[in-house]
Amino acid sequence: MATFRIGCVQITWKNVPRDQVLREIAEAGYEGVPAGPQKGKSTQEVLDGLAGYGLEPTPTYLGGDFWKKEAQADALERARRIATFAREAGVAELYVATGGSRTFVGSRGLNRMQVAGRVQPEDGLSDAEFRQLAETLNRIGEVTLAEGVSICFHNHVASVVETREEIDRLFSLVDRELVFLGPDTGHMAWGGSDVVETFRDYADSIKTVHLKDIDPDIMAEGSQKEWDYPTCCEHGVYTELGQGFVDFPGMMEVLRDAGFDGWMLAETDVTQLPTALESAVVSRNYLRDLGL
Repeated sequence: MATFRIGCVQITWKNVPRDQVLREIAEAGYEGVPAGPQKGKSTQEVLDGLAGYGLEPTPTYLGGDFWKKEAQADALERARRIATFAREAGVAELYVATGGSRTFVGSRGLNRMQVAGRVQPEDGLSDAEFRQLAETLNRIGEVTLAEGVSICFHNHVASVVETREEIDRLFSLVDRELVFLGPDTGHMAWGGSDVVETFRDYADSIKTVHLKDIDPDIMAEGSQKEWDYPTCCEHGVYTELGQGFVDFPGMMEVLRDAGFDGWMLAETDVTQLPTALESAVVSRNYLRDLGL
């Protein structure tokens, strides 16, 4: 039997005190928020801080330019710290994602911010860079699994792993016993993947999910006008769950059939509604309508 725990990512709240963010996430009906080590605080102190709002810790996020060999040592050290916290906090997953939005430039001379949602093969990593990315992820997976924490690769528009082809290429190289999938539905759809089909193909690897929706009209306009990532965001490419074109019922059916047991995190990077709280409520109510 599948088990879905529903959390919320704090990104929608801009320039808002942390107290208000956590209070409103709890008010909207979510169970948890991403949490990691905090300087000067023990794991228990972090947990107590969340518990004061009735919230639990959910998987947090580790990013980096993992296709660069020189980035591996720092990535492993950061992974150790987060995995230790996660074990102590009772969290069994960690999202990992590649950066490169501005630092990686493909053979067309464009960075990934500039080609968000309309990536061509020449905008991607070389074979050697993909191998290094897979090697670093495998090493990170070894480090975190020693603490009982599974790394879940997180696809992202404007990063160097955005399209279905790039996801497939990466997963053909990693050790599938060390590297799992923590997909983002919105980034997956915006990047051109069929979300339900991809979830079906990777169902056994999916341990946690970011729930995000995309406005198809803004996405199409951005592609036609060759907008970069920030411009698409400003025009409202992100929308509340159920307001865009991601097939959440179909995706949930795949996960139910696969016996999914984990956190699903609602995330609207930029809302067009007056407040982040209103955005969070709309998405939570939609998930309730789906029985979650």
